[in-house]
Amino acid sequence: MSQAAITSQLYKKEMEKTNYKILIIMGICHLLNDSIQAVVPAMFPILEKSMGLTFTQLGIIAFALNMVASIMQPVVGIMTDKKPMPFALPVGLTSTLIGVFGLAFAPSFASIVLSVLLIGIGSAVFHPEGSRVAYMAAGQRRGLAQSIYQVGGNSGQALAPLITALILVPLGQRGAVWFTFVAAIAVLLLVYIANWYTKKLRFDLEILKRKGKEATAISSPYSNKIGLYLTLLLFLIFARSWYVSGMTNYYAFFAIENYQFSIQKAQVYLFAFLVAGAIGTFFGGPLADRFGKRNIILLSLIGTLPLSILLPFASPAFAFILLALTGFVLMSSFSVTVVYAQELVPGKIGLMSGLTVGLAFGMGAIGSVVLGYLADQIGITLTIILTGFLPILGVLTLFLPQDKK
Repeated sequence: MSQAAITSQLYKKEMEKTNYKILIIMGICHLLNDSIQAVVPAMFPILEKSMGLTFTQLGIIAFALNMVASIMQPVVGIMTDKKPMPFALPVGLTSTLIGVFGLAFAPSFASIVLSVLLIGIGSAVFHPEGSRVAYMAAGQRRGLAQSIYQVGGNSGQALAPLITALILVPLGQRGAVWFTFVAAIAVLLLVYIANWYTKKLRFDLEILKRKGKEATAISSPYSNKIGLYLTLLLFLIFARSWYVSGMTNYYAFFAIENYQFSIQKAQVYLFAFLVAGAIGTFFGGPLADRFGKRNIILLSLIGTLPLSILLPFASPAFAFILLALTGFVLMSSFSVTVVYAQELVPGKIGLMSGLTVGLAFGMGAIGSVVLGYLADQIGITLTIILTGFLPILGVLTLFLPQDKK
């Protein structure tokens, strides 16, 4: 066998290998990063009482956090598609560390907004590059790899109710300072990831040079049809993100008003929704590898609709079950939409990750403001009822092409 053939087989074997160690570390880092982000909405009931903030002001805080991440993620993705930046990962988390420290000691509404902007910048840098690392370590199991990575983030978000009940309620705003240690751990882990990332890039470049090819990404023309499909996919993310935003930011207020729950008990219900969502995120990827990404996206949104419509009218015990089922079904498409977009536009891994995950943050940000304003105008109960109809937009999935196409 010739040297070129041996080299080609070596490269193929390496590319098809799934690096679970790297994926697990990235999942842990994603958990740490998103648990820090979860501190912000988790503090809403605390800030509403201690600083007298309105629902609209709380929505603006969520907007500041999520919109910065949304706007910057595609920009970071475009930059890193052209020139990968492994050490952007620990640098981004350092920004988050500074932001969470500022949040713990912020004396005013304006300083809170400034602090969450720094957290948003860290998130904007972390997510596209983190998704790229997951893609690089995936081998042939892209759905599973993205699920391992994304389930870490959703698990971190699921910690928000526990953060509120166990840390922020007894310690108040100052309790957020403990998350500077969480950020520091994430920075150290990401330094390790950045070193692996750098070596992987060098290895890929060397192998491609030996094969006599340039180390460039595979490109795909942006036809009008591809643009239409991508727009539809982003609109589906819009529907999912608005619903999740309504639940994470305002369902606790709904439970307190309608069920006479304490803050702690309301957070337990929200915890069920988020934990089930994290589990759904994990199972969605492998299911998509087997049954098709478009099919899982469709079933995720349409399957959520009857649950979300029924939820506001359920008894407290039944509502707990419905919340868990809704979280599981809805979030099963979270990682799947990322991989679907990456395969829809090959060679633009960072940009597609930035659009799909970043758009989720951005749409959640807009949803936070709109739903917060709506809650101030028509009441929290009617707002949650109307939010339950958002998954009906999932019928648009039928216009997306099957995976093989």
